[in-house]
Amino acid sequence: MTEKPLEEMSFEEAMRALEEVVGQLERGDVPLEQSITLYERGAELKKRCEAKLKEAEEKVAAITLDGEGNPTGTTPVEGM
Repeated sequence: MTEKPLEEMSFEEAMRALEEVVGQLERGDVPLEQSITLYERGAELKKRCEAKLKEAEEKVAAITLDGEGNPTGTTPVEGM
C-alpha cells in the first residue's frame, strides 16, 4: 500500500497515521533503525497536524460578527 503524500493528507488522516506511529514506538517491537524512521515520520506528521490546525484557527478567527455577535461573513485569510 502506497502512503499518501503528507501535503495531501487531511488533519484526520495525518492524526490517524501519527497515532499508528506512536503506537508502534510505544510497543517497542520494532528494530532500532525502523524506530528512527518511524520517529522521523511521526515528526513530519505532527508538523502536518499543527499546520492544518493553524489553518483552521485562522479561518475561525476570520469570521466576522455583527453587533449582536452573529456571524455575518468571513474576512479573507492571507495565503489561503
